[in-house]
Amino acid sequence: MDAAKQPHLQVTCESKDDFEQLVEEVIDELRHWFGNAIRNLVVFVEDEPSDELLLELRHDPSEYLLGLYVGVPLPERTFGEEPYLSDQIFVFRKPLERMCQNRQELREQIRITVIHELAHYFGFDEDYLRELELD
Repeated sequence: MDAAKQPHLQVTCESKDDFEQLVEEVIDELRHWFGNAIRNLVVFVEDEPSDELLLELRHDPSEYLLGLYVGVPLPERTFGEEPYLSDQIFVFRKPLERMCQNRQELREQIRITVIHELAHYFGFDEDYLRELELD
C-alpha cells in the first residue's frame, strides 16, 4: 500500500487513457529490471479507492492512497505454487494527480508507486520500504 500526505496541488492528465499511457510507459521501463521474475501480475488503473476499501485497510484519511498490491507475495508461496488468480496492482489516478504539480512529477510519482507495489509482490514490508524512502 502506497500512501502520501495530502497536499493541495493538482495536475490533470488529458484523459484516463493519457494517465494509463503514463503507467504503461513506467511499467515498460521497469520490465528490464525484473525480467521474468514477475509472472501472473496485472496492473489496473482506478480513479479512486472505494470508501469500503479505505475502511477495510483502516486507511488514514489525511493521506492519499496511491496504489495497492493484492495477492500472495513471492516469499510466502511454496515451491512451484502458482496462485489461481493473478496478483494485482491498483494505481489510483485522482489521488496521484491531486498531489503532483506537473506531468513530470506525476510520472515520477507513478514510478515510485508502481515500484512500491512491486516491492510488496517481492515480499518487502512497509517498514523496509520506509527505510528505502519508497513510502
